[in-house]
Amino acid sequence: MSAIASASPPSPDTSARAPRVAVVGAGSWGTALAALIARHGCNAVLWGRDAECIAAINARHENPRYLPGIELPDTLSATTDLAACVTGADLVLVVVPSHAFAETLHALAPLRPAHAGVAWATKGFEPGSGRFLHEVAAEVLGDDVPLAVVTGPSFAKEVALGLPTALTVHSDTPAFAQAVADVLHGPAFRAYTGDDMLGAELGGAMKNVLAVATGVADGMQLGLNARAGLITRGLNEMLRLNQAIGGKAETLMGLAGLGDLVLTCTGDLSRNRRLGLALGRGQSIADAVREIGQVVESVQTADEVMRQADKHGIELPISGGVQRVLHGELTPADALRQLLAREQKPEYPVGLFD
Repeated sequence: MSAIASASPPSPDTSARAPRVAVVGAGSWGTALAALIARHGCNAVLWGRDAECIAAINARHENPRYLPGIELPDTLSATTDLAACVTGADLVLVVVPSHAFAETLHALAPLRPAHAGVAWATKGFEPGSGRFLHEVAAEVLGDDVPLAVVTGPSFAKEVALGLPTALTVHSDTPAFAQAVADVLHGPAFRAYTGDDMLGAELGGAMKNVLAVATGVADGMQLGLNARAGLITRGLNEMLRLNQAIGGKAETLMGLAGLGDLVLTCTGDLSRNRRLGLALGRGQSIADAVREIGQVVESVQTADEVMRQADKHGIELPISGGVQRVLHGELTPADALRQLLAREQKPEYPVGLFD
């Protein structure tokens, strides 16, 4: 396994040992990725705030809150001490909700070893500003720190169980993207690489909004035809906004876009789809989020997607309808009626992005 790429030369023995990976965030996805990395022979250390969960990971090799009943490798260690987690790390992998991303990076900045790059498996925008997470990371950590985003169609439970999965790692530094992919890639886990952080982050965020739309349709029992139509036209919305912001179309036709969109819109392990299902069945947003019991990214992400759309003058009828439903401005039935009442037009009047 190759040494972790870095902005400055690594310590002399880095290439002679398995990389040490600090995984910051012990929710379901952080725990699953830390377990995957440990199974691949890396020295993985997981950080979390919940002392009870951390103790269970170390003593029983289980995260009883987020991945109950799934055995974790005994080589995975966990801690509530962020400095201890990061000390000696060759790579820092941040896996926290988007609303905690900037705060987490500020805490990491003085602790990060000089040679360690930073990757994240967080999806969404910075709440309030609408900035992409790579913009936040560059501001907090500095331009000399290699950065990468890990994204694609993946449910934490399936990764933790060792089921086949494919993801992609995007970075402006190709060697760092490859190094991050190397610690993830294994017998049941394919890790691809790319250089379009902008498109990869847009796909990972926007699919959560569209998953609410398909969940609503399924909750209203509108049928499989409606679901397929929403996914297809939702992908078109992603492509048009992606073009406007400068992302690559092929990124969204791959794992970071289409792959993640299909999984999140059709798989009931998706929190965002489950939110939509609940709303389609007449449940309130507050009750649905409470029942899900974890962060549902689409509630904040819808606002940021539409902020980007307004900034670039892009019409996104599905995403805009989801935003209005989430703010209580429209019922799901009203949002559906508005979509169906839109003027008829060619599917692609001029080209793919029109």
